[in-house]
Formats: sequence, structure tokens, C-alpha cells
Amino acid sequence: MARYIDSVCKLCRRERQKLFLKGQKCYTEKCPIESRNYPPGEHGQRRRSKVSEYGIQLREKQKIKRIYGLLESQFRNYFKKANRQKGITGENLVKLLESRFDNIVYRLGLAASRKQARQLIRHRHFMINERLVDIPSYSLTAGDIIKVRDKSKKLDAIHNSLKRVKDTAYSWLTIDKANLTGTYVQIPEREDVPLNANEQLVVELYSK
Repeated sequence: MARYIDSVCKLCRRERQKLFLKGQKCYTEKCPIESRNYPPGEHGQRRRSKVSEYGIQLREKQKIKRIYGLLESQFRNYFKKANRQKGITGENLVKLLESRFDNIVYRLGLAASRKQARQLIRHRHFMINERLVDIPSYSLTAGDIIKVRDKSKKLDAIHNSLKRVKDTAYSWLTIDKANLTGTYVQIPEREDVPLNANEQLVVELYSK
């Protein structure tokens, strides 16, 4: 499957905001956004032309897609599913993305980034409800319990990541650092999700 293999910091610079793709580096002064908050490339500093309505919508779609680490086809499939559900399509989309296994591992603090979470999941370091799951896109439901496998409990990557989170960082998740377990308590409301993006613009983009 095709994957972006260039510097992820360029993606943040393209969107002119931190997308938290690099793990611990994003929380330090070494983050390129701190010193080069303009698009990458030879003409990055001179790009000041007026952006069309379509361009604004496209940027929001690209931003959300990059935050959650999805390919275009994956993202479009999530949108189609959200559009079929009852309620507000944009909010449904965010809720579907937040319920992904790799995102929840990241939100719990068991990985420094969603990319690292996907890698740890694929390497079979986590269980859901006492069952081994190695699919990053697996969709969790309220009440599911995530657990680090016994043989993986000494991984430095997990322990180093846990140092950056509080015990109650998100209202829809609980984390037991001592036992390396977390619970997906409930589906979050949109206003509780720390996503600096306007998903309604994505709805308008795909509705054309």
C-alpha cells in the first residue's frame, strides 16, 4: 500500500500548524513550525496569493486526512460511511476517525504518534478485550478495553510516551498506567475532540 515517506514535518509546514505527526519532537523547540511556519519549497515564503473556496475546502480535507494518517481512498470511505449515518455528517466523520484503534492508542498515551501507534499495533503489542488485534483501522465501540500484552510491557517506546499524558486527558477515555490498560468509555462529542479543523468544509467539498 502506498504511504507517504518524505519528512512529515513538511506536512505540518504546508498546513501552517502542528499536526503532531513526529511524536515527542512536536512538543519541543526543535519542531520546524517554531522557526519556519511557512509552506516548504523554494517559493514557500512568497505564497500569499488569494485562496479560492475550493482551495480552502481542500486544505481542510488534506489537514484532517494527514492528522489521522489516511490515504485518500480510506478517508473517502469514512466520509461515505459518515454520510449514511443519522446526524451531522461532519461530526459523524470525526467520531469514526476517533474510534480507530491507532488513534485511541495514541490518545491514551501508549504511543507518541499515530504513526508509532500503527507500527506497535501491527507488531502485535496490544489486545482489545483480551483478544489480539493487529489492525490499526479496527473500529472500537464503547466499553472496549485496550491492554498492552504481557511480553510488551517493558517496551521503552510505550513508557516514554506515557510520560507526556495525564491520567484523565480525555473525558471519553480512562488510562491505568500501572497496568498499562485503557478503556474507551464512550463515543466522544465533537466539542470534546481536540481537532483544530473544520470538518464541515470537507462535507461541502465532497458534496459538490
